[in-house]
Amino acid sequence: MPQLRDIITPVHECLSPEHTLSDAIQFVQRTKWDTIPVTDEHQKLHGVLTRSSLNQAILDGQPLASAIHSLIKKDVIWTHIDSSVGDIQEIIQKSEVGNIVILNDDHQVTGMLTKTDIIFTLFRATSSLKDQLEEILVRSELGAIITDDSERITFANQKICNMIGLTQAELLQREVTSLISGIQLESMEPSDHYRLQLGNSHAVTRISRFGKKGCILLFQDVSQVEKMAQELQSVVKWKSILQTVIDNAYEGLIMINEWKEVNFVSPSLLELFEFEESQILYKPIHDVLPQLGLDRVMKSGLPEYSEMMQVKGIRYTVHRVPIMQDNEIIGVIGKISFRGLHEMKEVVRRLEKSEKEEKQAPQAQHETSRFSFEQILTQDPQMEKIIRSAMKTAKGNSTVLIRGESGTGKELFAHAIHSMSWRSNGPFVTVNCAAIPEHLLESEFFGYEEGAFSGARQKGKKGKFDLANGGTLFLDEVGDMSLQLQAKMLRVLQEKEFYRVGGTERIQVDVRIIAATHRSLEEMVRNGEFRNDLFYRLNVISFEIPPLAKRKKDILLFIPFFMEELNRLNGTSIIGIDPLAVKAMIDYDWPGNVRELRNVMERAMLFSEHGKVELADLPEYMLGHGKNEMTAFSFDSESTLMEKAERAAVQQALEQSGGNKSKAAKLLGVSRSVLYDRLKKYQLSVQE
Repeated sequence: MPQLRDIITPVHECLSPEHTLSDAIQFVQRTKWDTIPVTDEHQKLHGVLTRSSLNQAILDGQPLASAIHSLIKKDVIWTHIDSSVGDIQEIIQKSEVGNIVILNDDHQVTGMLTKTDIIFTLFRATSSLKDQLEEILVRSELGAIITDDSERITFANQKICNMIGLTQAELLQREVTSLISGIQLESMEPSDHYRLQLGNSHAVTRISRFGKKGCILLFQDVSQVEKMAQELQSVVKWKSILQTVIDNAYEGLIMINEWKEVNFVSPSLLELFEFEESQILYKPIHDVLPQLGLDRVMKSGLPEYSEMMQVKGIRYTVHRVPIMQDNEIIGVIGKISFRGLHEMKEVVRRLEKSEKEEKQAPQAQHETSRFSFEQILTQDPQMEKIIRSAMKTAKGNSTVLIRGESGTGKELFAHAIHSMSWRSNGPFVTVNCAAIPEHLLESEFFGYEEGAFSGARQKGKKGKFDLANGGTLFLDEVGDMSLQLQAKMLRVLQEKEFYRVGGTERIQVDVRIIAATHRSLEEMVRNGEFRNDLFYRLNVISFEIPPLAKRKKDILLFIPFFMEELNRLNGTSIIGIDPLAVKAMIDYDWPGNVRELRNVMERAMLFSEHGKVELADLPEYMLGHGKNEMTAFSFDSESTLMEKAERAAVQQALEQSGGNKSKAAKLLGVSRSVLYDRLKKYQLSVQE
């Protein structure tokens, strides 16, 4: 769109209210304007004098020497010099005088804009657009013909001339129907394609209409299109063969181009790093997978092996290979190996040596907590409520009693409470009251002096209370403590002091007590097996951790967590779990709670032979449990039973993820493409 200052008629002089009719007549004869700006003594716009009002004054017989101030129109249409042409189109349509006064920043007249100025501007713009359209059609790979309302050709580009075998001069003004026999222009629809014989060529054409009968016809040579289709089909065939090979390869493959953008990635690599193809394809490698180091080979041009790396507990290496063409690097292939690393033997040897050195490193001065609340996995509302309460408790100094069945995670809570307390930098000492012989419990808790009993150390030994001074003492299975020791424990809790076995010196300590038990202490108190006063000392703040059977939703959280941990610890390379196995695990009651779940996962991962935990990898007693429940479905065959279990697992994962397909696929341990296949197979719909 042109600028306003480029199309206006400049104004270098104006009339003033004191000018006479004679002055105005001479001004009009000199400028030929229909509207004359009138300015005041400061050269600012005062109004306008129109040719019609001037003529009327002369016809009325006003003296030529009379001033024009009575003829001035004060209601003036004006605009600023920096306005756009588009802004004033509506203004000029409403203008009675057909002209607009143009003012500068000082409100002084700088020009006039007339309808004639606008018309000439539109003519120039139309001519320019016509030239641009003709240039596009001339250079296009499509043949182009434009006709008028009489269906005569007014334009033909060189491409259509070559297709027909005629010159432009021979085509112009010729009726278009003589070229495309068999098709009536009136019956052609703009949305359809039409195949026809055009000279010696077969072509496909489309039509666009304008005016009454004018049209634009675009032609595509079919022989070229068919040749391209054949070549494309061949490429698609080879791509399918290559993709099949890649999809069934153990290793992940990735390739970057000369701009360091990912232009190929295999499904196995996407699954390993938990990416969707759209998240990584055509993205800079340093933004999505910088740890692979492929861009480094773009600089050096030398192939190399990476050190051992780790993802989800799976160790892998990267073989980086430059792609050369005409002695130039045009890309890099990364081959990720995480199964059968025979050629990586030397790297593994160095890793084992490093791990051995770490084990031989000096231990810390005192024991400390190893877990925090962030490591407690749950999506159960009751568990989340317990965690919030425990976090509040951690900030105080009160004694805490943690209840729950064996394997529910009582020790994990104890570690987390210590980690969040102001004692977190102090020691965290654990005593399993059920694992220490009763005759040694007292010496373990309070220590002993030199010569306290036969076999005692010469310099004596500090007890758990000594070691936990300034920190936390965790009494696991406190219900197994003897009544005699309970009496001494009560004194320590009340007085914060004790005597070592065989000693006479009073030892004062500052220790927070966290106790845990799977037994009912209230029932033990009633049976005389546990001191009533000690129970109330321990039961200041109490939490009951629900068993896994009452929070089965958490199983879907524990599975990937244990998979990553056990891959790292045992050197396995398990990347998923079959939905049937997930269903069986959810159906099981888990009397051993989270501890049993971890043990089952470890066994299944060691037994797995396909890189994925399957139903057959689970213990027999779990499969039998599942069968007992599944027989209620009364299926006709084993295959339908498996499908029912698989369908139920997919449904449960979708419910857990709130319909989010990415999260559901992650919970099931499968890729999104596999999940989509299952959704289609079982006709499950998801509203995200």
